[in-house]
Formats: sequence, structure tokens, C-alpha cells
Amino acid sequence: MTATNGGLAEFLRARRSLVTPEQAGLIRGPDRRVTGLRRDEVSLLAGISTDYYIRLEQGREVHPSEQVLEALASALDLDHIAAAHLYQLGLPRPGHAQPATEVSEGVRRLLDSLSAVPAFVLDPALDVLVANDLALALYSGFERFDNLLRMIFLDPAAATFYRDPDAAARGAVSHLRVASAPFPHDQHVTSRVREMQQRSAKFARLWERYEVAEKVSVDKVLQHREAGMLSLHYESLAISSARGLHLATYSATNEDTVAGLEALSRLPADGST
Repeated sequence: MTATNGGLAEFLRARRSLVTPEQAGLIRGPDRRVTGLRRDEVSLLAGISTDYYIRLEQGREVHPSEQVLEALASALDLDHIAAAHLYQLGLPRPGHAQPATEVSEGVRRLLDSLSAVPAFVLDPALDVLVANDLALALYSGFERFDNLLRMIFLDPAAATFYRDPDAAARGAVSHLRVASAPFPHDQHVTSRVREMQQRSAKFARLWERYEVAEKVSVDKVLQHREAGMLSLHYESLAISSARGLHLATYSATNEDTVAGLEALSRLPADGST
């Protein structure tokens, strides 16, 4: 059986479509039929043959050199996060890495000790593995606090919980690309993606764009039905002892939000009054 690199091929096709000729310093011809770059234009910009680039996009060339990947990152105008993702796809580690599935007692105790901060643990499929009471209260308006993708794309509560639901959707999908990339053969991740593609046309469109971004440190505004508007700083920290798992926390950025979180802490975790 011939080896292929479908992940790299998919990434190259998607990102080529996002770069206009003008962005690449090329002249748009009058008879152009594509909005992004053509294959021959990418190969020209990267200094490789068109035939070789076509083999990359078809997944038939599975071992590009680091120099070729660097040239492609430049040709496709990738930022450092997207470029790192490209290298990860083009230079994969041998073997089939699997993420951790269990949260240690030490991490659970840490979550419980963060009584003034909503905190929870995410896996590469954005499943919520464990959360402290304040995080449960923060997300109490959702049907379930189980998976951020399902909550953002399928739960009606997302429309009012996030000040910018579209930004939340784009951020979740681009973060999923980064978080799941080290585990291309993980069945849980692939089945979650397949499920979301089937249940949400919006998710499917965003997934096909292949935008990548690490959601590790960002300010957010959330609207809680009891605590009101909350201005929060989101921070995601890799758990070194559990491959693929991240600790997510929200901290208040103003006094009103401090008061709002204190009010949340007095509510039952299910949000009932």
C-alpha cells in the first residue's frame, strides 16, 4: 500500500485558497477562475516544481524536507502558529501518539483549590474532563458542560452567552486544529470531528478553511444569566504530566467581574436558585 499524507495535503489546499494573488505580490489576470493562489503560483513562490507541489497536495509526497516546508510557509504567508502546524504535518513523529484520558488526583485537587477562578480540563477533542464548581456555575446555562464544540455550535445558549458567537466558533475550530494535530490517529478526535461535520454546517465550513490558532491567552466577554456581563481573561496551560490535556482558567479583569464571580460562587453548580 502506498503511503500518503492526507493531513498535509488538506492543509495545503485549504491555505492556498485563502491567499490572494495581491497578497503574494502577483498580478491577477482577467480570466482567473480561483480566488486564491493556483498550484503553479505556490510552486513559483516556494521555488519548487509544480509537479512536486501537486504531489504534495495529492498526499503522494509524504516526506518533504524542512527546507521545502519553510518555503511553503513563506509562500502561503503563514504566521508562526500555522507554520508550526505545517511542520508538524510534514515532519510527523514516528508512531501513533495518544493523548491522556485521565485527570490525576493532583490536578483535581488543584482545580478545587482555585475557588475564585473558573477552571476546567480539556482534552484534544475539547471534551471537558473535569471542572471546578465555579466553572460549572459559569456554564450552567448550557444543557450540558461536556464539550466546547457541541456547546458553541449546537446549544442555543451560546447565542447569548458569548458576546461574539461567531468569534467563539472560529476560535474553537482553529484551536481544535492545533490541539488535535499531535494525535492524527486518535479515534476519539476523528469521531468528534465527524460528528460535528454531520450536525453543524457552520462547523463543517470552518473546519474546511483549516485556520489554526492556539487559544492560550485571550480576553473574553461572557454574559451569564445570573451574574450578568463578565470580562474575563482566558488562559490555557498544558499539563506536562498528561499528554494533550490543558488546564483552562478564567480570571476577572475588572472589579465588576470580581463581584460577578463572587455571586456565581454562591449559586449551586447547576445554576438553580
